[in-house]
Amino acid sequence: MIQKAKAMIALDNPARLGYHLVRAIIANIRYGFPSKGMTIIWVTGTNGKTTTCNIIAGWLKESWRKVFMYTTVNIMIGNQVFANPNKMTSPDVFELQRLLSIAKKEECDIAVIETASHGIKMHRIWGLDYDISVLTNITQDHLDLHRTMDDYVNTKLKIFKKLMYYKRKPWVKKTGIINMESEYKELFLAETYDSLFTYGSSYESNIRAEDIQNAKSSMNFRVKMPWDDIMVKTELRGSFNVSNILAAIGVFASLGISKSVIEKALKETQTIPGRMDEIKAKAGFSIFIDYAHTPDALEKVLETLGEMKGKGRIITVFGACWDRDKTNRPTMWSVISRLSDSVILTQDDDYSESPQDIIKDILPWVDRKQWEDFWIIVDRKEAIRTALVSAKKDDIVLIAWKGDEHVRVSNQWNVPWHDKTIAEWILKDIDDNTIIK
Repeated sequence: MIQKAKAMIALDNPARLGYHLVRAIIANIRYGFPSKGMTIIWVTGTNGKTTTCNIIAGWLKESWRKVFMYTTVNIMIGNQVFANPNKMTSPDVFELQRLLSIAKKEECDIAVIETASHGIKMHRIWGLDYDISVLTNITQDHLDLHRTMDDYVNTKLKIFKKLMYYKRKPWVKKTGIINMESEYKELFLAETYDSLFTYGSSYESNIRAEDIQNAKSSMNFRVKMPWDDIMVKTELRGSFNVSNILAAIGVFASLGISKSVIEKALKETQTIPGRMDEIKAKAGFSIFIDYAHTPDALEKVLETLGEMKGKGRIITVFGACWDRDKTNRPTMWSVISRLSDSVILTQDDDYSESPQDIIKDILPWVDRKQWEDFWIIVDRKEAIRTALVSAKKDDIVLIAWKGDEHVRVSNQWNVPWHDKTIAEWILKDIDDNTIIK
């Protein structure tokens, strides 16, 4: 009954936002404002937040810091790292404050927090005094909440605007770290900071990547900064991960961490769960699990896979997600169709929509005939099975959208789910000849 009542109230209704503000104040009081005394780094943007946070937190551990991290995929408290069970980028404010209070008891002195526009709009981050603000990029997303791109951008901009007004801590400067390849960069550059780092591939960036070389299982490039150069060798692949690494280097530079620590940490940075997460099949094809769920993210992932595929095909398993920002669906299909050899359209998180209705909503833009490099298989497990059974040597299978999530949200009930585990089970059946190809 309560859920039905909430569904009738718009997400941006002032009464609803006021309710969330009151809850935020109560949560901070209940847990005693646990973030006080911590250095707070927030990472926002449409894509790249989770990877950037993991890189930053991993490197900070290398420099012997005790770190709290919260991302869509995982949570870190000191030496413990565990999967995020909540399927939320910005958690309920009581949950965030509870975790911060545990981190405080574990003597974590720095927090790296992935922050979505929902979290800002709904006051889930109220009570946190930010010190370092990182912008990865901004492309269309979440218009179910924001309605317009202006509101979406300005919501993210709020923390940058307020940065100099948050409580000052003598050990850290108020720092902005801005992606110079973001369409909205000028808005963020116009704000005031104690210290500003810009990053990208252009010469106007003071942290930039040069001589990028993509190998089959790694990526090498040079990072040029006004004060030094760093040679990067990493298992992370794709131009989007170059950007994520540069953002993390900006954070390290702002904290005064040495070049030798950065280089050591870079060598040990491995794949982030659910982000270009690779499984190799004995039959000679590869499977990649990726959270790509916007046109921009899908394009970057598929372009990277296109550079890697050689003579093989790209087979994409794709399903749009429930009723959020339906205007993205035709653009997503256009990107996937253009950059994939075969596409299997399936279910994702359904929420209030049926999977059949979501698929029907995409079909008007489908420019392929069914059974000719295009299949509709509503059951996601069967869709993954079909992709893997049909894959041949040198092919690449992309299982898109859900990444490392451990639940699939149905309009009837939540289903335990994990794309990578399911793919591994199916591969074992193929290798054991339980499935005959």
